[in-house]
Parts: sequence; structure tokens; C-alpha cells
Amino acid sequence: MAARSAARKSEVRSEKVEVRSQKSETPLALDRLIHERLRLGIVSALAVNENLTFNDLKQLLRTTDGNLSVHARKLEEAQYIACDKSFDGRVPRTEYRLTAAGRRALEKYLAHMEAIIQAVRD
Repeated sequence: MAARSAARKSEVRSEKVEVRSQKSETPLALDRLIHERLRLGIVSALAVNENLTFNDLKQLLRTTDGNLSVHARKLEEAQYIACDKSFDGRVPRTEYRLTAAGRRALEKYLAHMEAIIQAVRD
């Protein structure tokens, strides 16, 4: 009985996820992953720089370690950015770079925003 109930709950959850993903794929939907202010800042900064360190991004975007790491991780999970970790002597060094998928996503996002602006002006 409990196994059947757990299976049904899992099925309902997967249906909800499917409905949410269908909603976000409409032609008018913005890429919510990039649309968030700090993530847009990360992707934009990396679009004009070959790579940036964690501290460079933190200073540029004027954010905290925790906030930057959470948003960078989300972009990394989506494969929009890549993270390379190394050591400079004994000091850890984290560098980020924009991936091809991230560049395409940013270009698509900017084109969408430009279309919205143009529609409002017309």
C-alpha cells in the first residue's frame, strides 16, 4: 500500500515538472536561468572576457561569496559556464569561462529582449 502511494506521488511530481517545463518553452518565455540579475551579470561579464576568477566576478558584480557561488553553480549545471579550479601556490584559484552553449543562450536572450523592445517602440 505504501509503495503504491509513493509511486503515485512520484508520478504526480514528474507530471508537475513536465507541465512546468512545457510552460517555460513558449515562444514568449525568457530564459529564466539567464534572466535573473546576477546570472545575467555573470554571463555578460564572461562574454566580454575570456575568463574571470571568482574574486574578479565577486568584485565586478559587487556580491557576496555565497550568492556568487550559488548562481555560478546553477549556470555551471546548465553548462552555460565552465569552472576550472587550481592552486596558485597554496591559494585556491577558481576561474570561470563562458561555454558555447552559454554564448548561444545569451545571444538568444539578447535577441528576444531586442524583439520585445522593438515591439514596444512600434
